[in-house]
Amino acid sequence: MRLMPIEFVRPNTVLGKTLYDIDGRLLLRAGSVLNQATINKIKEINILSIYIVDKYSNEEIEDVIKPEIRQKAIIMIKEAFSNIERINTSNKIRNSEKDYTWQEQSYFYNIGKMAESIIEDILNHKDVVLALVDIRSMNNYVYSHCVNVAVISLTIGVAFKLPKKKLEALCIGALIHDIGKALLPKEILNKHGNLTDEEKEIVKQHPRLGYRYLSSTYNINSLSKLVVLQHHERPDGLGYPDGLTKENIIDLSNIVSIADAYDNLSTDLPEKRAMFPSDVLEYLMSNAVSKFDYEIVSVFCRIVIPFPKGTLIELSTGEVARVEETVPNFPLRPIVRIIKSSRSSRIDMKVSLISELSIVVTAIKYDMN
Repeated sequence: MRLMPIEFVRPNTVLGKTLYDIDGRLLLRAGSVLNQATINKIKEINILSIYIVDKYSNEEIEDVIKPEIRQKAIIMIKEAFSNIERINTSNKIRNSEKDYTWQEQSYFYNIGKMAESIIEDILNHKDVVLALVDIRSMNNYVYSHCVNVAVISLTIGVAFKLPKKKLEALCIGALIHDIGKALLPKEILNKHGNLTDEEKEIVKQHPRLGYRYLSSTYNINSLSKLVVLQHHERPDGLGYPDGLTKENIIDLSNIVSIADAYDNLSTDLPEKRAMFPSDVLEYLMSNAVSKFDYEIVSVFCRIVIPFPKGTLIELSTGEVARVEETVPNFPLRPIVRIIKSSRSSRIDMKVSLISELSIVVTAIKYDMN
């Protein structure tokens, strides 16, 4: 199974992962054979990439959490955000618990229970690594992003052996880290094209708006609330909204900051395609100390798998290879099998890029023509 941008998908391609609509309804089951009309429909609902199964990659890539849990979490976050937008059209800031409606309190409670389910599912995995990119429609990008940030954050938290209570606070904080965006003016949030400098400053207030909104509810842990407030702060003091420096930013906020950046950079968007996997990791490493916590970035770069098994890649030799295995601690130097080469003796040869240091991955290959 491999991830394929929708523009490269051709008729008679087999779908590798089930597709859902913005409300979590099943659209197309894994194993379906796609025709041109179906491909066009996928494009219409703004899904930019899908998983396919072909002769080069027919193994399943297991998600970190069960698909049904992921979809339920996305729907829950969507409902919470939509409800908050509806109730807070006047941008009213709460001053006491009694200002919260029963519906809002139930959302907060359910998000906490959902966090428990996600944590339990992740902890049931023998080895927690990040190998699967979530398939998402741009129509529900914000909600899918929140769930993905939670999953990524938890894999980091597990790698650091955080206690379960801290994992719960981390997961809840990550799930609602962008809740303040539900309180921003819709004309700014939904604007197409570049924001003005004034509009950018308004958007930068979403962590504070989210924190103030949550400040009185008893259903959200205080650490989770700090994650909402601090997830755009930076160790060098140049983050927002408060320009905090390293010693004043909690570790959970640093984790969510990295997860947030990774998910944004590695996801296809209409205005920009995902960065090349090695470029994403290099960006994180080059900005460790200034934008991100160095120790957390170092651990994260050891547990992420940028080239999952079955990925077709182009090598600096000009050859095309299939990823066979990723070696722990060396995510950018997988073991590969050559499937296309100008030298017939190299076809089907297994090559370890850890041993062959002169060979690097230069591109992900989608079209074999």
